[in-house]
Amino acid sequence: MRFKFPFLLLLLALTVSSCVSVQVKDNTVTNVSREIKKPKNIILMIGDGMGLSQVSAAIYYKNGKPNFERFSTIGLSKTSSASDLITDSAAGATVFSTGVKTYNGAIGVNNDTIPVPTIVEQLSKRGLATGIVATSSIQHATPASFYAHVKSRRMYEAITEFAPDSGVNFFAGGGLKFFNQRKDGKDLLAKMEAKGYEVITDKLPQKPSEKNELILLAEDGMPKMSEGRGDFLPNATKLALEKLSQNENGFFLMVEGSQIDWGGHDNDADYLIEELLDFDKTLGVALDFAKQNGETLVIVTADHETGGFTLASDGKDYNKIKPRFSTTGHSGTMVPVFAEGPGASLFNGIYESNEIYHKMMALIGK
Repeated sequence: MRFKFPFLLLLLALTVSSCVSVQVKDNTVTNVSREIKKPKNIILMIGDGMGLSQVSAAIYYKNGKPNFERFSTIGLSKTSSASDLITDSAAGATVFSTGVKTYNGAIGVNNDTIPVPTIVEQLSKRGLATGIVATSSIQHATPASFYAHVKSRRMYEAITEFAPDSGVNFFAGGGLKFFNQRKDGKDLLAKMEAKGYEVITDKLPQKPSEKNELILLAEDGMPKMSEGRGDFLPNATKLALEKLSQNENGFFLMVEGSQIDWGGHDNDADYLIEELLDFDKTLGVALDFAKQNGETLVIVTADHETGGFTLASDGKDYNKIKPRFSTTGHSGTMVPVFAEGPGASLFNGIYESNEIYHKMMALIGK
């Protein structure tokens, strides 16, 4: 078959436009440019408190092959914050949202408590759709770090005030009481509606709204899996993808498996593993979408590890696993970074956690 010359020019133009020249670093060479295919969309999935042992639990406790094993690119992230060797979730998420290492407790601000533009704010201004899904309240440290700017993660009512003007097209999680049971008496649900949001507080819709959506299905954090939360996380992620993918400019979606961390803090292995398996199921939703879409990069990582969790032997019985914890707090261990889709190769290697932001922006932010 022979192609005419104008067709070849068009094909070349399309190929070039789908790639981006990025500055990459490795252990031997710095500032080396290479052509990497550019994604139109990014799904960032954060397993709060999810270290390698937590990920490994999916191998031993899931009935079937974990979705973690579908990733072809794996790196390691160094998680220390600017103030402490061991980060908290606020500083740990702010590095993903802003690229800035900051102090423990900071939400979208630097070491001097000065607000730093988030990836959600930057991409919203460029016309991309954005979404936030979590099994905590949407005011909790990780989701808050993507749309708010306050000096302390405990300032839940102040964090909520950023939501109406955040530019986020899709919120799903808990946190209703910080909108309508406030100490200052404000009705922020009414303000969200005035800003064009459809507010939903009873159940997850079957189909996305034509409006921006605020879905709040719990007063504070969502119920545990053991308390009947069901498929909220995978279904909310699917709903978000259905909505956000309608935007021709692309989208950015952050999904957090919040309560993997809470199981670690409680030193409750059953709680942790149930939440981890729910997160793994949600990975399947994201990966299936990305495979069909062809223009979506899926990144999965953690802000830190919680609990010093390990899959130990039960005494001398090496055919029986007995999960153990070394702390009720966080640990300083590196955490895995999984990537699949256009630009995934950029996430190979060992790097500081804030590099994840810079890698995402190099791929989608220009």
